[in-house]
Amino acid sequence: MYTVKQLAELAGISVRTLHYYDEIALLTPSQVGANNYRYYDEAAVMRLQQILFYREIGLELLQIKDLLDSPNFDLVAALQSHRAALQEKSDRLQKLVKTVDQTIKHLMGEINMSKRQFFEAFNDETQKEYEREARLQYGPDQVNTSIKRWNSYTHAQREAISNEGNQVYSDLVDAIEAGKSPLDADVQTILQRWHKHIHYFYEPSLDILRGLGELYVSSPDFRKNFDKIDLRLAEYMRDGVMQYVDDLEYAEIERMLAEDATHKSIS
Repeated sequence: MYTVKQLAELAGISVRTLHYYDEIALLTPSQVGANNYRYYDEAAVMRLQQILFYREIGLELLQIKDLLDSPNFDLVAALQSHRAALQEKSDRLQKLVKTVDQTIKHLMGEINMSKRQFFEAFNDETQKEYEREARLQYGPDQVNTSIKRWNSYTHAQREAISNEGNQVYSDLVDAIEAGKSPLDADVQTILQRWHKHIHYFYEPSLDILRGLGELYVSSPDFRKNFDKIDLRLAEYMRDGVMQYVDDLEYAEIERMLAEDATHKSIS
């Protein structure tokens, strides 16, 4: 058994954090002694490890609680998922370091980088993390489905998906440079590809698409990374996505009205 202090030192977190986890019933003591000291057993240690893993990949505490309390929770499957997510994060960071090194050499005149190379670090590993932020509000089941879908792809498939996403952002920046409005038909066609691309991770509703558009501007993480690509990209995508979703909603209403008219004529 571990005391609060011992477990905090073991996990590298504060005693106050463990107290807070207890308050929200995320990690409760295995037993409380007559002296009111909290004690944690091995099962609690494993649960804390899962909490810290899920925090590392961006889930919120209440989302983690729902996952861990689910009767379908599988510890081995969760660990396998964590490993895959951490490996992907490691690979992404290595690519970021490589891109920074190449950009320095480019600015020093040692090499010439293509425009595509400037975007290679901002691949779909990053995009997947951002999209998860928008999906958290729709529940852990959808988050888990997204993670499982990504983990089902081969390395070659992931590379192809990443390249496809890179090209979408590159084409949007080209549209900005060309002075095109995000409402232009050409830009909306690019956003159709963006919409199709999201399906590699999960099935997005119109509400989720609209939420992503807003998050591109309001979320500090989204905004910071879009600004690295182009300072105008966040607002440009938001405005374009809002129009894109409005058009989809209008088309759906028109379809429903047409179906209703057809049913009435038949009856």
